[in-house]
Amino acid sequence: MATLPAETPDFFHRGPSPATRLVFVGLLSILLLFLDTRYRYLEQLREVVAVVLHPVQRAAALPGEAMAEVAGYFASKRELERENEALRARLAEVGVVAQGAGTTRAENERLRALLDLRSRHGGEAHAVQVLYKGRDPFSQKLVVDKGRDDGIAAGTAVVDADGVVGQVTRVYPHMAEVTLVTDKDHVIPVTIERSGSRAVMTGSGAGRAPELRFIPPTADVRVGDLLVTSGLDGTYPPGLAVAKVAAVDRDTGQIFAQIALQPLAGVDRSNQLLVLGPVAELPPRPEEPQPADADRKGGKAKARRGG
Repeated sequence: MATLPAETPDFFHRGPSPATRLVFVGLLSILLLFLDTRYRYLEQLREVVAVVLHPVQRAAALPGEAMAEVAGYFASKRELERENEALRARLAEVGVVAQGAGTTRAENERLRALLDLRSRHGGEAHAVQVLYKGRDPFSQKLVVDKGRDDGIAAGTAVVDADGVVGQVTRVYPHMAEVTLVTDKDHVIPVTIERSGSRAVMTGSGAGRAPELRFIPPTADVRVGDLLVTSGLDGTYPPGLAVAKVAAVDRDTGQIFAQIALQPLAGVDRSNQLLVLGPVAELPPRPEEPQPADADRKGGKAKARRGG
């Protein structure tokens, strides 16, 4: 009967034990480290290995770098989109502020001009804000935000920084109605500043220019003449700018010239106005003669003629 060999076959031969191998490899590594540190024996070998392995390293790193670049691209794109949205919103805000800046600047200039006019007027004056236009399309009226409780009285003059706007014609507790100089029922005694001639400016209604009426064709009136208030009516202080002559037609076939005017005040655009206090009262008119006095004077005159 055959017996199995006692020795391990070559197929299962494992060589030195793992501990022996570990010690050997450790000592070899220490030796190589010493030699490389002391004599630089492996420097050239390291360079050759680095050169040979560089393409492999780059090839291995390319997928990761490509993924990083793609991720960075999309991240930067999202960041740019958010930044663009923020910039567009900021631009819209700045645009609104910039658009309002011109209006605010113009409003401040008008308010400063009104304050200057108020100081030059010397009397009582009230700054008012236009609320809305009158409801009647055939009349030229405005409604302002102050009334009887604020000291506004009917019949007082209303001006802006450029000239006369109109006259307070109706007063309520907290608002007042202003009839513009362009209204067909509005009349202002004026003086032609260049010549000193007195005249009457009359409104012509919506869509039509005010006029100087009852002026003979030979009167000294020129295009561009400035008209100021004469103060004869006791409503408007003298010297306030009212209008300028826009056109003069002397050949009308009538006994009076046709003179069109252009108001200087912003009757259709001013929002801040100034209501001037009443001017000095005019002396009272002389009393009309009574009928008996008139008959008595008539009898005396007849007696003188008869004598």
